[in-house]
Amino acid sequence: MKLVIISGSQRQHSESAKVARYIASAGTQYKTVRHIELCKYQLPFWDGNDESKSAPGCDWPLISEELTNADALVLITPEWDGMVTPILKNFLLMCEANDTAHKPALLVSVVSGISGAYPIAELRMNALKNNKIVAIPDHLIIRNVTEILNQENDNDIVSERDSSIRNRIGYSLHTLHQYSQALGQVRQLQQQQPYSQQEQYSYAM
Repeated sequence: MKLVIISGSQRQHSESAKVARYIASAGTQYKTVRHIELCKYQLPFWDGNDESKSAPGCDWPLISEELTNADALVLITPEWDGMVTPILKNFLLMCEANDTAHKPALLVSVVSGISGAYPIAELRMNALKNNKIVAIPDHLIIRNVTEILNQENDNDIVSERDSSIRNRIGYSLHTLHQYSQALGQVRQLQQQQPYSQQEQYSYAM
């Protein structure tokens, strides 16, 4: 099975990417783990025109291929003024059901302080409508992120809070893997037993 981790910071060397790297190392349930750091790709500002996805220099075909082959996703965003980053929202607008429908996602909010709940609420409320990504009930809020997940090797001593977050990440990935197995059957049924005129209902209400 394949896990794709999307880190949605618009900055190089971000804390979101650090969290993504840790999650990638902890995702041992998956045969393949791929980390896509959006700020390193060239994507157009989405205008609703599918032709822009195949424009010269656009990296969307590479990302779409990774998403199509994925069994589960992790969506990571820093909290910017209580919101999801523009680059992650743009990415989610570009996702189509063919890429992501009925695939489970673990939502992760990263914040330097003690907030972090608003991006999770925003993603659950309005980011998953037409791409049909299925956010699992569990989510992660990585608060005071500069102070944790900094361990360089297994012999480094970590704090009690750091250890707690690592254990929580392990639990969340375990749950995500179970959802990825279950929803794999849903995707298979959607293909084998489609609803009559199913193509008319590609957009949610």
